[in-house]
Amino acid sequence: MHEPVLSIRGLTKTYRAGTRALDGVDLDIRRGEIFALLGPNGAGKTTLIGAVCGLVRPSGGTITAFGHDLAKDWRQARARIGLVPQELATDMFETVWRAVAYSQGLFGKAHDPARLEEILRSLSLWDKRDAQIRALSGGMKRRVLIAKALAHDPELLFLDEPTAGVDVELRKDMWQQIAALKERGVTIILTTHYIEEAEEMADRVGIIRGGRILMVDEKAAMMERLGTTEAVIDLAVPLAALPPEIATFPVEIAGDGMSLVYRGGSGAGGGRAEVASLAQALTRAGIAYTSLDIHDSSLEDIFVGLLGEMETA
Repeated sequence: MHEPVLSIRGLTKTYRAGTRALDGVDLDIRRGEIFALLGPNGAGKTTLIGAVCGLVRPSGGTITAFGHDLAKDWRQARARIGLVPQELATDMFETVWRAVAYSQGLFGKAHDPARLEEILRSLSLWDKRDAQIRALSGGMKRRVLIAKALAHDPELLFLDEPTAGVDVELRKDMWQQIAALKERGVTIILTTHYIEEAEEMADRVGIIRGGRILMVDEKAAMMERLGTTEAVIDLAVPLAALPPEIATFPVEIAGDGMSLVYRGGSGAGGGRAEVASLAQALTRAGIAYTSLDIHDSSLEDIFVGLLGEMETA
């Protein structure tokens, strides 16, 4: 097992008002992975990123990045870490080129115009290099944030809600950029409200709530273990009660008796065979149906379900 690129142990953060934003977080990030950190608003995602990136002073615990203790050896480790924050924190009257060039030198990187050009071209910003940031669209400003974060060639990159408020086309474009970074060996930690983003790209997923990490798992394993199948069967004639041969399936009557809802199976697509058996049982019982709509859990379904269970636990 390779040493993690980032190791967090017992991390806590309590603000002056008494708000406990982080409550004993333990987390290891593997070199070269895309790790998606999911959680509701106020869960502690941005505070956790801020603690690693030097923007938030932890109340307790340790953070080790690239073998360096961030409390003692912050500058060496931080030079290898990039951050794309939610908000644009730069001079709006600055040109794109100057803003990105400044970030290149911020952590001791020699000025490298060829590398800056490569970054700006990869993000479709080259034609905007002399434009003031204030004149750019929201999506282009978001690209500037990514360019600034990449300017010193970080090995560990934090993306805090990178596609919040951008259109679908730009979001897909950014997914391609993130995949290309992974190909180059960059380790990426992503927070997002768009859980489809995590489903599309992440190798592993962590769920945080109330400042605590509730679960960390391989994305595929999480979907295999917690996924279910749902099917809605519209009936030709309303049904008042389930016949015995149908009642053995995990179904319930809905829509004033005009539909049956199946929820079952385990693992990705695990209930599809049972839905086929249910359809055959309906035919044998003489129950006609007009349509059958079936879908498997997405990562978002699983995430919402887990948070719901934790609310009622």
